[in-house]
Amino acid sequence: MIVKNNYNECLTNVACSIQKYFGLNPKHNSIEYIDNLLNEKQPKNVVVILMDGMGSRILDRTLDKNSFFIKNKVKEITTVFPATTTAATTSIRTGLNPIEHGWLGWNMYIAPINETITLFLNSEKGKEGVVSNNFLEVKEKLVQSTITDQINKDTKYRAIELSPFSENKYNTLEEMLKMIKEECDKEGKKYIYAYDTEPDHTMHDLGPHDAKVKELIKIRNDKVEELCKKLNDSIIIIIADHGHKEVEHIYLKDDSSIMKMLERTTSLEQRAVSFKIKENDKEQFAKEFNKKFGEDFKLYSKSEIIESHLFGDGKENELFKDAIGDFIAIAENSNKCIITDGDEVLKSQHAGYSDDEIYVPLIVIDKC
Repeated sequence: MIVKNNYNECLTNVACSIQKYFGLNPKHNSIEYIDNLLNEKQPKNVVVILMDGMGSRILDRTLDKNSFFIKNKVKEITTVFPATTTAATTSIRTGLNPIEHGWLGWNMYIAPINETITLFLNSEKGKEGVVSNNFLEVKEKLVQSTITDQINKDTKYRAIELSPFSENKYNTLEEMLKMIKEECDKEGKKYIYAYDTEPDHTMHDLGPHDAKVKELIKIRNDKVEELCKKLNDSIIIIIADHGHKEVEHIYLKDDSSIMKMLERTTSLEQRAVSFKIKENDKEQFAKEFNKKFGEDFKLYSKSEIIESHLFGDGKENELFKDAIGDFIAIAENSNKCIITDGDEVLKSQHAGYSDDEIYVPLIVIDKC
């Protein structure tokens, strides 16, 4: 298969540039542009703001050439595979590829407990709100240590993460930006990572072309510009974890012959779907799937996935091979997604292999 993700210039590599600047040893190559800028300017503050779902192509369609984000966009890079928050934000937070950190998708099969887990919710797929204690017992098999942890533990510098779900919580965009300003004003060299849930949250409900989504992006463009006017001795990097695509749904429960071949529920994502197939049905499954859904999805075997390094290079996480199942079906040129029990039906999705989903902007503002 042809791997579109550029694992020499993706979110992982942005993280590696951060590690390098703060004296840590990255596992992968860094991005030369960022390295050169940080080395030349030696900023007191390095700020990374990740805006969930704000892919490069969506940004280009929304903002004009004189907007702050567009004027400061250095280039577009790729996200990791799959193009989804679980895998991508973990890569930029750890400097590791998905094959290494193990956070492969929204729902992931965890072999030691034989459960398919919604990772960020600590719950079994379809059982949101009910914590899986079995998963909590093995969760440490997924990489937990972040760049923030590494800076605080292994260097003389300081690092902090801001998100609605972290220890340093905020409730609104304005509050997040205010917290960034306050941190930047403090003494000492530091790293600040801030995660914004929008425009992803709204795109899932309304689609990427809705006027409200465009307004959310424009508001972020304007408010980040206002913040940057107040900063000095700082390099600010704006990034996204993935883009979005409006989708149509294929309900797999309506296909009894395919369903009978499944050993367990589907996992990973709705546009990058992992299938575990009963031992004697693998050949028949591939034949039937390609006949029925081949126009919308490309089906890859486990061996093809592993040989292609689709999830990046590095030391394989011990949960990886079982988690990817026997096949992964990837939506490339279609707008389809596959729904099984426990999946949320949303207007827009990501994790497929369209340009709208995999390309993200690298926006860099020099305030030194």
